[in-house]
Amino acid sequence: MEAGRVGRIKLGSQGLEVSAQGLGCMGMSVAFYGLPKPEEDMVALIHHAVHSGVTFLDTSDIYGPFTNEILLGKALKGGVRERVQLATKFGFSKADGKTEIRGDPAYVRAACEASLRRLDLDCIDLYYQHRVDTSLPIEVTVRSSYLLQNRSV
Repeated sequence: MEAGRVGRIKLGSQGLEVSAQGLGCMGMSVAFYGLPKPEEDMVALIHHAVHSGVTFLDTSDIYGPFTNEILLGKALKGGVRERVQLATKFGFSKADGKTEIRGDPAYVRAACEASLRRLDLDCIDLYYQHRVDTSLPIEVTVRSSYLLQNRSV
C-alpha cells in the first residue's frame, strides 16, 4: 500500500469490500458538533477523502433530517459514485412532531425509496437499521430489507 492511501477490508460475508477507514458524514449536516459547515466545503472534504482512498461513506435519513443524504448525492456526481461504497440507515420516523422507531416492511420500503431519491441513486451498497423497532420481531425487519435487496417487496 502506498503512503497516504487507505487499505481495504471485507465487510460481512457477502463480498462487500470497503476502505478500512470510513467517513461518517453526520457532522456535515447536523448541529450535534457545532453548526454545519458550508455545503461546498463538505463536498470538497468528501472528494478529498475519496481521493485519499476512503471509499466507505456513512449517512442516514435522520441526519439533517434528510439534508445529509442530499449532500452526499451532490458529492457523488461526476464519477465519484463509482469509486465508493455508500451506507445509509433507516429506523427513525418523524410525524406530527414526534419521532418513533419503525422497522415494519411498509416503512422500510418507503424510507429506502426516499433515501434513493435524496441520494439521486439507483442503489445503496449497505442499507441498515439505525435503531431496532422492539414492537415487532427483528426477523420482520430483516426480511423486508432482504426483499428490498432482491426487489421483491
